[in-house]
Amino acid sequence: MEILMSVTTGILFAIGTYMILSRSMLRIILGTSLLTHGVHLLLLTMSRLKTGVAPIWSEDIGAYVDPLPQALILTSIVINFGVTAFFFVLAYRSYKELRTDDMEQLRGQDDE
Repeated sequence: MEILMSVTTGILFAIGTYMILSRSMLRIILGTSLLTHGVHLLLLTMSRLKTGVAPIWSEDIGAYVDPLPQALILTSIVINFGVTAFFFVLAYRSYKELRTDDMEQLRGQDDE
């Protein structure tokens, strides 16, 4: 199961990196979202996938799951939602003002 999760994480990283390198602002935003989902899977895989055990430690329980990675992932999901929503609003506003989402055209002629 951990190998499948590692391969899925690698695929998400590859697709996210490919999308970030494109010229469209919408693809860049979706690429960053895919990268953060890849990080979530990476954190979950690094914490070892255990099923059927409680996330609480006590003297009579021999095995338990560490709840810290799950709390970090949940916090990261909330932050990712806020940042993605902000990026979408920023992209929409820049599209309404400039009538393009091409990053080369948004850069302008002064930079060349």
